[in-house]
Amino acid sequence: MAPADLDAAERISDAAYGDVEPSFGHRSAAGRERWLRRTGHLLATDPGGCVVAVAGDEVVGFAVSFRRETTWFLASYAVRLDLQGQGIGRQLMEAASSYGVDCPRAMLSASADPKAEQRYRAAGFTLVPQWRFAGTARVEDGSLASGTVDLDALDRQVRGSGHGPDHAILAAQFRLVTTDGGYAYLDEDGTPAVLCAHDDDTARSLLRNALATGSAPTVAHVTDANPWARAVAEEAGLVAQPSGSLAVRGMEPPAPYLHQGALL
Repeated sequence: MAPADLDAAERISDAAYGDVEPSFGHRSAAGRERWLRRTGHLLATDPGGCVVAVAGDEVVGFAVSFRRETTWFLASYAVRLDLQGQGIGRQLMEAASSYGVDCPRAMLSASADPKAEQRYRAAGFTLVPQWRFAGTARVEDGSLASGTVDLDALDRQVRGSGHGPDHAILAAQFRLVTTDGGYAYLDEDGTPAVLCAHDDDTARSLLRNALATGSAPTVAHVTDANPWARAVAEEAGLVAQPSGSLAVRGMEPPAPYLHQGALL
């Protein structure tokens, strides 16, 4: 992948994911700029993990992956809708996976596309169902004591590797909230992009604070490994709907943890 390929990759991604995950819809102009900046960041940090499929001079598919310490992550992966089912996705997956061949752990957030899920299982991943909670949040106690935390050290404890340079792009696109033993990156409406904590009680406090202070927050990427998140979301009156899977290999689903879909 080259920087000039980013526009085409974003269009392919928006078409593919917007159709598979209708609850999210297609990206706004602001969402498109956020995607381009985030993906450009990963292309700069991990060019060897970012690949495209080209027919003639046209990009028809792509995969963006990156390594952080000993974990390989797949950030985004899509093939143009009219060319799916022709083996392009398999080749892209093989090329991106080779970038993390010596990583003992791997993680990605998978859409509900059955073909993609089949490909991930074939690559040795275990797929854990994810849920997304949405609605009008009702939270009485959103108080949170501020504090300091070593972000990467906590990342390593909870998910096995630090975010490293990704903290910079997360901080540029989201609001960082920290407390003793935990942190969360929050979107403008209070939706947690990443939430990482030393223990369930701290995680619950962070999530309650996000729901109480946000305007229309959702809680995404909740797995059964994080029942505290489901409990807080349901207490707030949010309604669950299926939202693809978290795919892991060589590791358990991180907990207490809510991941960001691409930067994980």
